[in-house]
Amino acid sequence: MKKAVLSIIIASFCLFPARANAISAESCILIDADSGKALYEYNADNRMLIASTTKIMTALVALEKGDLKDEVRITKDSCNVEGSSMYLKQGDTITLEQLIYGMMLVSGNDAASAVAYHIAGSIEAFAELMNDKAAELRLKNTSFTNPHGLDHENHYSTARDMAIIMQAAMENKDFVRITSTKSITIDGITYTNHNKLLSICEGITGGKTGYTKAAGRTLVSSCQRNGMSLICVTLNDPDDWDDHIAIYEQAFQEYERVTVADSGAVYAELPVIAGEDCDTVKIKPAETVTVTVKAESEIEITNDLPRFVYAEITEGEKAGTLTWTVNGETAGEVELVYAESAEREEPEDKGFFEELKEKFMGFVEFRMNKFGYYGS
Repeated sequence: MKKAVLSIIIASFCLFPARANAISAESCILIDADSGKALYEYNADNRMLIASTTKIMTALVALEKGDLKDEVRITKDSCNVEGSSMYLKQGDTITLEQLIYGMMLVSGNDAASAVAYHIAGSIEAFAELMNDKAAELRLKNTSFTNPHGLDHENHYSTARDMAIIMQAAMENKDFVRITSTKSITIDGITYTNHNKLLSICEGITGGKTGYTKAAGRTLVSSCQRNGMSLICVTLNDPDDWDDHIAIYEQAFQEYERVTVADSGAVYAELPVIAGEDCDTVKIKPAETVTVTVKAESEIEITNDLPRFVYAEITEGEKAGTLTWTVNGETAGEVELVYAESAEREEPEDKGFFEELKEKFMGFVEFRMNKFGYYGS
């Protein structure tokens, strides 16, 4: 097999500390939104109260189970919920989309309750849907008992699990549109997003605030700059705005996106045996892959391919594997595929196999010299 190795050194000037001294959160995590990899964490697996950041999961379940155009009639049970509110009134009719706006922008507990009753018929049944989604996301330290985040001993999560929930939610275009909206007017009332990061931090694409006396300040946010998307979660953080800004500023200085596989580029060209009107076939990655890497990381890319191939070959078929390591540790792989097809040469009646044998021996020797394939 042919193995080609390419090393890339990523240079920068600052190093992200094991724990930023200025961060005041009891629990914190920063992840790469594309891969889910943690770039920074502190007490990220501690089970904690999460207050209204709960509503990220509420919105995700509602968007998956409901129709934004659904008309929802507000009941007495939805109105009689303590805490933050979008001031719904019994008998009001409002769309599911407007409820999600009220829930995500001004953290309406009444809106969250109305969503739950509409989707599942009860708070308990909707909590089951939330827990089902948590199980689907393979969250090990998360439990929901309600859609709004009011304190309960069996209602908790972790910074890591909340980052994963946000990562899943940000894959939904409607969620991104709603959570990134700074303000909206519904039935003559203007609702302004409580997430101040949208106005004071470059690149913020969404998030959710939360607070109860027991939970403290909780905040989940997402940020994108220079093609890199990050998600930050802080739990019980009295200085969450400044902490998120500081974490993002440092991370975007220290990390950058690097393309390790480009589906539009030819990575190799292999000799073809018994090909009709072709002696070689081009190889390319099946998909483009970019990774987030830390300052001074060394990326090593290995192409694992055969020394030659036999026709017939179909464009898009797997030819081998491209693997990359970061600082000596395997980080991922992607298939290498044929970038073109190669038809098999039609056999001739007289002495075809003798002719093919001679052609094979001479061809291989010639191509081995041309392409420099030596060794074991």
